[in-house]
Amino acid sequence: MKLATFRAGGQQDGQARVGIAHANDTKLFDLAGAAARDGGNPAFTSMLALIDAGEGALDVARALFEKHGSDASLSVAVAGTDILAPLPEPRQMRDGMSFPLHIRQSPRGQLKLAARAKGDMEELARLEAEPLGELPEVYRRQPIYYITNRFSVRGTNTTVKWPRYSKVMDYELEFGIVTKTKGANISAARAKDHIFGYTIFNDFSARDAQRLEMEGRLGPAKGKSFDGGNVLGPWIVTPDEIGDPYRLKMECRVNGKVRSSSTSEGMLFSFEEIIAHVTQDETLMPGEFIGSGTVGNGCGLELGWYLEHNDEIELEVEKIGVLKNKVVRQDV
Repeated sequence: MKLATFRAGGQQDGQARVGIAHANDTKLFDLAGAAARDGGNPAFTSMLALIDAGEGALDVARALFEKHGSDASLSVAVAGTDILAPLPEPRQMRDGMSFPLHIRQSPRGQLKLAARAKGDMEELARLEAEPLGELPEVYRRQPIYYITNRFSVRGTNTTVKWPRYSKVMDYELEFGIVTKTKGANISAARAKDHIFGYTIFNDFSARDAQRLEMEGRLGPAKGKSFDGGNVLGPWIVTPDEIGDPYRLKMECRVNGKVRSSSTSEGMLFSFEEIIAHVTQDETLMPGEFIGSGTVGNGCGLELGWYLEHNDEIELEVEKIGVLKNKVVRQDV
């Protein structure tokens, strides 16, 4: 199933609904509305409620769609519907660094950004000619991730406001998982049972702010955490529809033109291994989001090609869908 959180068009103050995308992802089936026909079910009041209700709730959702899916009054068109982040407020948000090419290219990207800021064309030329560095060994030893602002999540078709303190705005092509079932000290072999589904993640980044704060060697803060900067969607796809998550085609387009094409192959650690690492003497909660990190060449930092006012960004991941956003400067 492809599970969405949505609000019917024109109902900005209306109740968010949980639905199943169907008819080639052009319609959304209202699970709470369907359940009401059979006496109601609290599992369909929100995506977190659905996750918390366990595997049985997904079975009920499938049965409801089989029973009522042909009822046109229980479906709305995706076009004209406000598609929210599928998980509007994750219980936790972690984002990794899993793709070697991105890890190797990003430091040089930051140095080039600093050289441009200083107008040092000689240094910029030197960096351009310099061979790419080796992958730091720490990334092979264990999964590396940071925790970001879970209250700053938006969905597809939203406009991301460029933070006023930044002049260099960037996108990041990622995908990730949403967790189910609570657990600690989970082995990689059992971790698959804790994955509820997969979604796309655009980790919008204020690169100039990030470059300065990372000199403190603690982790990104204002470079990542600004209102609306964490974008998930368009829906959560259950594992049975994904198959092998480590062979998915991934693409970024800006204003309709391809910026980068890649695949989800080559992660240093699988999501299952990341879960095993995270849960060492730490409890994983249902409804957490864990991002893959950016695929190689999946951001402007690596390409030297950043976003501009009014740019429209589309991130597409095979078997999941397309996540669309626009960025606007607030000082224009």
